[in-house]
Amino acid sequence: MGKARSSVALVLSFCLAETFSMAGFALVPSLLPQLSQQWALSATEGGWLGGIFFLGYVLAVPWLVSLTDRIDARRVYLAGAALSALAMAGFASFADNLLTGLCWWWLAGLGLAATYMPGLKALTDRLPITAQSRGTAFYTATFGVGAGLSYLWIELLQVLLPWPALFAVAATCAALSGLLVWCAVAPGPAKALPGTVRSHWRDILRDRRILAFCGGYFGHNWELFGFRAWLVAYLTWRQASLADAWTAMPGLIAALATFLAVPASILGNEGAHYWGRRRWLQSVMPLSFLLALLVGFSGGQSTRVLVPLLLVYAASTNLDSAALTAGLLTETPPEMRGTALALYSSIGFAGGFIGPVAFGVALDVFGRSNQAGWTAGFVTLACGIAFGRLAIGRIGILPATTQVR
Repeated sequence: MGKARSSVALVLSFCLAETFSMAGFALVPSLLPQLSQQWALSATEGGWLGGIFFLGYVLAVPWLVSLTDRIDARRVYLAGAALSALAMAGFASFADNLLTGLCWWWLAGLGLAATYMPGLKALTDRLPITAQSRGTAFYTATFGVGAGLSYLWIELLQVLLPWPALFAVAATCAALSGLLVWCAVAPGPAKALPGTVRSHWRDILRDRRILAFCGGYFGHNWELFGFRAWLVAYLTWRQASLADAWTAMPGLIAALATFLAVPASILGNEGAHYWGRRRWLQSVMPLSFLLALLVGFSGGQSTRVLVPLLLVYAASTNLDSAALTAGLLTETPPEMRGTALALYSSIGFAGGFIGPVAFGVALDVFGRSNQAGWTAGFVTLACGIAFGRLAIGRIGILPATTQVR
């Protein structure tokens, strides 16, 4: 009983810390219409500004997360929280054009690389095996809580504060995240693991099941972060084209859409437990593909139809999230999980970089001031999840009847 209470407290501590660390996550997506106007950005440049965050993540995560196989992941997390605080404060103080904005937002992506997956590794290192799958589901679902709260507080405060002050608030929250982990999570024992990092990478790259999860996560993040990067801008454009109470506060809709990730992600992991991980993923990914197309070609509908459809689509984009991550962890030996997570994160968040940029390019090609451009943008999201489904289907991960518990 004591161990169960300790596990719950540990999961809660990491989830709360993750929520604080995510406070600045939606700053650029939420402020993209404003920054695009102030800095005279094209849609492609706006896509780069939204996507550079994930490029920073991709460049740092292979080294940072594989490092957690050799040192306590808690130490990496603490350094990442400090870096996130520095990046947000730097954006607030020095970003005044596209180039400086790209530099500081890229650094913020490095901060996420040092907190998100290292936080998961620090959590699972401290949980008993029986609690790891559901602990992973709650932790990954909290990503949606943090992102949703980020959209929410930015929407509410941006009418009261200038945008640099919003970045300063996010910097304070990132510092609080590090302080919470420092105080609530005890340091782990020194690691003395057999083998070398090179041998870990060689074994991971030869494992077809792990590569399948990585490909699925690439497609998932392409769709998810492309959607989140442009959702506020899309709703702002709809409101400017045809004012309506449903789109009067686009940040609130974006927050709700992001909050839906939490029950959807947890439900997705439970569905994978019940029906089998492979069968679940091969069912929900096509569903998300169809909904992306439906949203894209429903732009001419009234907002009373479009907004609920957007929310349903937002939930569908997260039905595969925890199932993918928990599957990777359960299929990887404990001594190689850091390296596996490094590969998984770097490939997956490469999709997070491509998604916003591809959406922006589609807008510039087909016109950001008309529905055709936005329809093309949503088609790029459908292409992303289609790639993820193809990766899962072609490589294969588990027998269809297997259930990981």
